[in-house]
Amino acid sequence: MNRRDLLAAAGVLGLAPTWACAADGDAAAARDAYLYALPLIEMATTRERILKIPGAAINTLRHTRTLSDHTARWVTTPNNDTLYSPAFLDLTRGPVTLTIPPMGKRYYSVAVMDMFTNNNVVLGARTIGGEGGTFTLVGPGQASTGPNPVRIATPHAWLLIRILTDGGDDMPATHRTQDGFVLKGPAGGPVAAYANRDAKPADYFAAARALLASDPAPATDQRILRRTAAFLGGGTFDEAAAAAGVEQARMIAVFAKERMVYTGGWSYPRPNLGDYGQDYLYRAVVAQQGLGALPVAEAMYMKAAGDSGAGVFTGDGLYRLSLPAQLPLDAFWSLSMYEVTADGQLFFTDNALRRYAIGDRTAGLKRNADGTLDLWIGRTDPGGDKTANWLPAPKAGPFALFLRAYLPRAEFLDGRFRLPPVVKA
Repeated sequence: MNRRDLLAAAGVLGLAPTWACAADGDAAAARDAYLYALPLIEMATTRERILKIPGAAINTLRHTRTLSDHTARWVTTPNNDTLYSPAFLDLTRGPVTLTIPPMGKRYYSVAVMDMFTNNNVVLGARTIGGEGGTFTLVGPGQASTGPNPVRIATPHAWLLIRILTDGGDDMPATHRTQDGFVLKGPAGGPVAAYANRDAKPADYFAAARALLASDPAPATDQRILRRTAAFLGGGTFDEAAAAAGVEQARMIAVFAKERMVYTGGWSYPRPNLGDYGQDYLYRAVVAQQGLGALPVAEAMYMKAAGDSGAGVFTGDGLYRLSLPAQLPLDAFWSLSMYEVTADGQLFFTDNALRRYAIGDRTAGLKRNADGTLDLWIGRTDPGGDKTANWLPAPKAGPFALFLRAYLPRAEFLDGRFRLPPVVKA
């Protein structure tokens, strides 16, 4: 990519949520088309991956019975606090009903995302409480006489349940809770395979057109769809321009990841996380780096700045995060450790403690006399009392830290409260 293209990419990154042409011609349209379609591609890729798991099927819940660990590679940046129960939905043959059992005080959320990765609804402790109920998920243009109808923006969708568990002795009770969720609906049709984000441009755009035919874009996206019609609407396009545009788009995704804004050592999510409107660039970056993100009212995801302010740690020494006795939230928090793969995705890292996250529910944490908490992060055991508060880093290679805060209070959401930075010990 030449200097002009790099400047074009940087120009796009400076314009959010407004979408603008940073370069002329078909290459710019191909670039924008690639980024616009990336959430659809990532959703289809994840759906294909999940449906390959024995027992998985459309319109069927698949309960994971163990917390995610270093072997979990089905979605980037997993958490180690909740059990997942995913289901990909096909609403083309009629509505689907979801029954949520009484949950009491246990944290849970049921996010239903359309194929563009917008959270159309989050049913959970924050929105419906702990009493449970039955809800009818209805596709576009459908009528429903079922209880508590919830309109979904696309004919296909991803339902993702998160249920908090303390692990260990709490697992049997958590499993019983999972089994209380019931999803009923028509059998889903066959699911085609689609090209992934690394495919050749012609294959990528063919997959994008097929996905848009299956799950049409909202009317509010007409402007970009007209401008990218050669790539997303059919017809012919210049292959050289397509290749140049796709190269720009992939570089933009890398730039976006590296150009996050850090305040006091942490990046904070934008208010439109999980419901993106016309912020197509942010939507694309989240789809690649954190598919399935909840909206900020449900959970905030903060990434530590790292050694050079680019979100990555590379040092072999010990790091410290000192937290106040209480964070302003109504559920729980956790700090997760991820190894960074060659393509920029984030997964848990293997370690002797089998500890992939540390948080306010971690057994055996040692607090200071005033209730504050020092967490120790590093590749080797710091020893002594520090071991109880140690979050192991990968034995080698770059790593990243995310802090999740569930049900954040107003001062967390509006920025009055900020996390202290991770520092070298």
